[in-house]
Amino acid sequence: MGSTTITHSSPSSEHKSFLTRTMAIIWAIALAKLLLHIYFNNRYGYFRDEFNYIACGDHLGWGYVDQPPLIPFLIHICRAVLGDSLRSIRFIPALASSLLVVQTAILAREFGGRRFALLLSAITVVIAPQYLSNGSLLGTNCLEPNLWMGCAYFAILSIKRDDPRYWLWFGVVAGIGLQEKYSIALFGFGIVVGLLLTEQRRVFLNPWIWIGGIAAFLIFLPNLLWNIHYNWPFVQLMHNIRAEGRDVILPLPQYFLQQTLLVHPFTAPIWLTGLFALLSSSRLKPYRALGWCYLVCFTVLFVLHGKNYYLAPVYPMLLASGAVVIESAIEGKKNDQQGARPRRTWLKAAIVIILLADGAHLVPITVPVLSPDHFLAYTKTLPFKLPVMEHSHARAALPQWYSDQFGWEEIVAETAVAWNRLSADERKDEACGIFAQDYGQAGAIDFLGRRYGLPRSLSGHQTWFLWGPRGYSGNCMIVLDDRRERLEQLWDHVEYVGQSADNPYALEKQIDVYICRGAKFGTLSQLWPHIKRWR
Repeated sequence: MGSTTITHSSPSSEHKSFLTRTMAIIWAIALAKLLLHIYFNNRYGYFRDEFNYIACGDHLGWGYVDQPPLIPFLIHICRAVLGDSLRSIRFIPALASSLLVVQTAILAREFGGRRFALLLSAITVVIAPQYLSNGSLLGTNCLEPNLWMGCAYFAILSIKRDDPRYWLWFGVVAGIGLQEKYSIALFGFGIVVGLLLTEQRRVFLNPWIWIGGIAAFLIFLPNLLWNIHYNWPFVQLMHNIRAEGRDVILPLPQYFLQQTLLVHPFTAPIWLTGLFALLSSSRLKPYRALGWCYLVCFTVLFVLHGKNYYLAPVYPMLLASGAVVIESAIEGKKNDQQGARPRRTWLKAAIVIILLADGAHLVPITVPVLSPDHFLAYTKTLPFKLPVMEHSHARAALPQWYSDQFGWEEIVAETAVAWNRLSADERKDEACGIFAQDYGQAGAIDFLGRRYGLPRSLSGHQTWFLWGPRGYSGNCMIVLDDRRERLEQLWDHVEYVGQSADNPYALEKQIDVYICRGAKFGTLSQLWPHIKRWR
């Protein structure tokens, strides 16, 4: 009789198998989120800021007045590969927001979480309104959580594996993050403060964290030099916005309340649990620097009156740590023979069902699954008011992230009416330009105006000012959204063409269009320094 060999799986191989199966589910959830965005991302129109990124992508450089160069570079590549449709423009944010689901589950795994912790952390990211919004619009916010959490991941690995070499990769990701949005510098500052306040401060005696800092600096250096060359445009912009009082300033209770709305009210107990655990539990004590990092980021942004969503990139690490603690609390001490608590698996199912159900209920806030009219009816059923981040947004029927997707076609169409009134000589290259008041109008003309044969726009707003008058004399100019009295001070003949058709959902609507001839100011190059508008 032949002998039979029985092979037992080692605990480590069983654990790896379990993680592999669970991560496969996480990837499936992320794919479902990606498909959701791809399907609904063409329901309305192009967003104001998207015109800005597209135009900057057509003028590649190491910096722009209101942003670093990474997003314009990526959209330049994406358009070359996928085209100019709304789904193409928004593929990068849809992909990044979906990958954040996987990143958060990985953080939960590194914190010691098992299946439920990974699933719970993934679900909280899926339903979070801010991350749904990030996947629905192209913007500097769309990659921000991925990069912040990339830094958090390498910080966790460095501590968990006692390997300071991971700080090099922290620096690389931070440097890339600085080329995407400057706010990641605040996260880096929070990590430094957190390390100094904990036993992990010894890492500063190791050269790798300093090498990581040098790596971040070198990656960021081209944009830094660009800012120096142009006399710190972004700093000027922030100063002007603050001086103008454009943003809504919130008291502390309301600022905190809006944080809970951004990441979904039902997830607040989870990320608050994660925060308290990072700051006080013995299990997560090695990662206490992350808890301090959050407090630093929150305090700085509140004191500086940062917009509520500026803090949104930090929450996945709190959701992950909170999911781990909640999983442990539900499962109890399975091996405690003296009075082990039963596994309350029904509670896990209840938590998931409640989160998914209410998450689905709030999806229309940030994903355009409803028509504008149905959305307005839907908002009346909500138990809270949607936040307004700038005073000018209060006049729109829809929230700004939706209203700024309407009205651009009408503005460009009326501009085309003015263009077609010009003589053949005036329509020649650099004979008559089109001047817009802001990057939304200017970018819409550059992008949507191609079908009408419109030339690229001129503007004093943001980076358009740096692109200059583009060879136009200014003797003939189509001007949008200005006062006739002011225009008559600058030109001899001012002809009113008309007003863009009303769009009830648009923030910018009924824009006046003029044709101006006979410049009184000399040349446009002489006038240009006076039209700078960085705010």
